[in-house]
Amino acid sequence: MDYIVEGILEAIRLLITGDPEIYQITWLTLKVSGIATLISLLIGVPSGLVLAWVQFPGRKIIMSIVNMAMGFPPVVVGLWVFILLARNGPLGFMELLFTPTAIIIAQAIIASPVIMGLTAAAMMSIDKEMRYQVKALGASKLQGIWLLLKEARFSILAAIIAGFGAVISEVGASMMVGGNIKGYTRVLTTATVMETSKGNTALAIGISVILLTITYLITSGLTALQQRGGQNR
Repeated sequence: MDYIVEGILEAIRLLITGDPEIYQITWLTLKVSGIATLISLLIGVPSGLVLAWVQFPGRKIIMSIVNMAMGFPPVVVGLWVFILLARNGPLGFMELLFTPTAIIIAQAIIASPVIMGLTAAAMMSIDKEMRYQVKALGASKLQGIWLLLKEARFSILAAIIAGFGAVISEVGASMMVGGNIKGYTRVLTTATVMETSKGNTALAIGISVILLTITYLITSGLTALQQRGGQNR
């Protein structure tokens, strides 16, 4: 219990004193996870639409793969990204390993199936009658997609929350492809692991409290937006 109290006090101290390293780590965490979530959104929503509405050979197999990928262990994703980006790997010439970009790539791979799978489920849950009504009203294909996306926007927002939560809290992939380099690729999760391994339990708890607080504030904001929209329907 003392460790927890010390950790919370340490988190308050780090924030109040404006510890430059903690602020740099926090900013990098938000930046890489935010960009990874945005990339996953751009990949996941259109792909989810295609999976939900377009009939093509192998669709069920792809759906099964997407559903399986939603539960991929981050360390497995990190391993494969490491192999691809390693100096002797297929993409080694890009020299991205142990950079923030490598973390973004790994996190985008983790979050994309989450957003894709949940978007597909949301679009498939829309009543077919509504789709027919949109067509009957003379909407073009793009207009129809836009209207149905608006209908499913709260479920898609939930998918985004799930995707962001998956990447900001993961540590295995970030550690493997980022290397936890001080001032360059160290994020809140990898800093927590490092301080724990060094025996700095109070500091590790303090960093984890900061991570939990940030995650709570962001997801609460998105949830409030989701609920406010639902009440206005």
